[in-house]
Amino acid sequence: MAVALSSQVLESLLTPGRLVLLSVLFVVVSFIVDISRLPSCPDSLPRVGFGRGLVASVKNWVYYVSRYNDWIADGYEKYNKKGRAFVAPNSPSRPLEIVVPKSQTAWMLEQPDRVLSTKEAHRDSLFNDYQFGVDDQFPIRTIHKHLARNIVNLLPGIEKEVHASIDDVYGTDTENWRTLNIWNSLIGIVSRVTNRMLVGDPLCHNEEFLKNQVAFADAIVRNGLIMNFFPKVFHPIVGPLVTITNRRAWRKTYEIGKPVIEQRLRDMGRIDSGADVQVPEDMLTWLIRQAKAEGAAEELSPVMLSKRLLPVEFAAIHTTVLTASNVLLDLASSDPSLGYIDAIRKETSQALREGNGHWTKDSLANLHLTDSAIKESMRVSYFARCLTHRKVIAPEGVTNPTEGWHAPEGSFLTLDLAGVHLDPEAFPEPEKYDAFRFVKLREQLDPKNPEEAMKIKRLGMVTTSPEHLTFSHGRHACPGRFFVAHELKMILAYLLNNYDIKHIEKRPQNDWVGATVIPPMAATLEVKRRKI
Repeated sequence: MAVALSSQVLESLLTPGRLVLLSVLFVVVSFIVDISRLPSCPDSLPRVGFGRGLVASVKNWVYYVSRYNDWIADGYEKYNKKGRAFVAPNSPSRPLEIVVPKSQTAWMLEQPDRVLSTKEAHRDSLFNDYQFGVDDQFPIRTIHKHLARNIVNLLPGIEKEVHASIDDVYGTDTENWRTLNIWNSLIGIVSRVTNRMLVGDPLCHNEEFLKNQVAFADAIVRNGLIMNFFPKVFHPIVGPLVTITNRRAWRKTYEIGKPVIEQRLRDMGRIDSGADVQVPEDMLTWLIRQAKAEGAAEELSPVMLSKRLLPVEFAAIHTTVLTASNVLLDLASSDPSLGYIDAIRKETSQALREGNGHWTKDSLANLHLTDSAIKESMRVSYFARCLTHRKVIAPEGVTNPTEGWHAPEGSFLTLDLAGVHLDPEAFPEPEKYDAFRFVKLREQLDPKNPEEAMKIKRLGMVTTSPEHLTFSHGRHACPGRFFVAHELKMILAYLLNNYDIKHIEKRPQNDWVGATVIPPMAATLEVKRRKI
């Protein structure tokens, strides 16, 4: 009877309304606890958003999704352009960000990794512990070691894959116009081309393998947005739940790729024994080679090798698709009388004729008009407000020598990519897409003058600088940018030389969710195979 009575009392107390109230209270308290544990930002630095205090923090969270871009733009004009850092709001439960001015870029990026960590910044922002299950340092080291030295030998296979994938996706009908979703069509092309470099043939042609690699990358973006809005106390529960989609997608790619990985391990083992066996030069081979060079036996299992590919798949596919879709939209919506597309066709077709119909590293490097068109799109159609982040991991924090402010351990520092890219002092008419902007700058410089020759070198899309941050900058700049540049040039050259593209009267605009740009996913192009 006592048990029954206690049950009745409990039921009377825990009404639906009270349960909702308790849940809300628990969430609020969790956020307050999170705030109390976050590193404090220097009081001497100005702030954008709604200022300091608990009420201001709540308002910052509420408006973060819709106003972050405007806040950073305001801070850039008021403070960064005057050589001052400022503090910007972040999503709930994440530290406020110190936005460092361009004039202090070198100081920030030259700090040793034991002070300002790229790895830890990525780990926090992408929730690596839940999303990937492994860190991204081993594959990054592998790319640094092997990609550049093998890129020449990769070009014939990449060229072949570009041609075949575009033919399959865009079709070969020379009579009728075809309307294609830009994002979906490029996903189909870029996933194949990228995986030609990562895992080779036949996996790069396996539709189920590619579909699940794309699904994994989609899940990383989606789950990162979701987890940003939960207090940290919920992460051990929310993290494993929302990343079920990640694990499901990985499991499917693993089951498909396992026989290929096992065969590669056997082949490379036979090479070690002196057998004359040929293996493809791709990321899978490089991962195995790097693991053996480092004596990392734990890396040499099909499961681990499959997981090591995941961060590279995520980084390579979506960023390349975003860039390619922006380039196509920017070119297709430009005034046809400017002749951008015709000029790129002429430049690329001439280069191909001189190369007997095939691309080389040198011929791709000499596509100055094409390079400029892509770089200019990266400048004006960026896909994140800030891409270069560092987390303070030194227990003693870090002190800025120019302004004197001190950032304690756990703080986040970042650079405003969009502010620099759209600064009228650096780029006249900064909002305008001028496809050949960097070619015009090149023509004003004398390559025989050593100082001006260095400036010419900085005009290429793969050369990072404080004014060109799409690939980040410094020693942690994107190690795969040289491959991406070749891939984009080949894709653009083949598309424009083999297809007519109808002019778009008004470019569809990108949207913002917090610090991230959401591309116009419904945007389409009308294309028709050219009669050549």
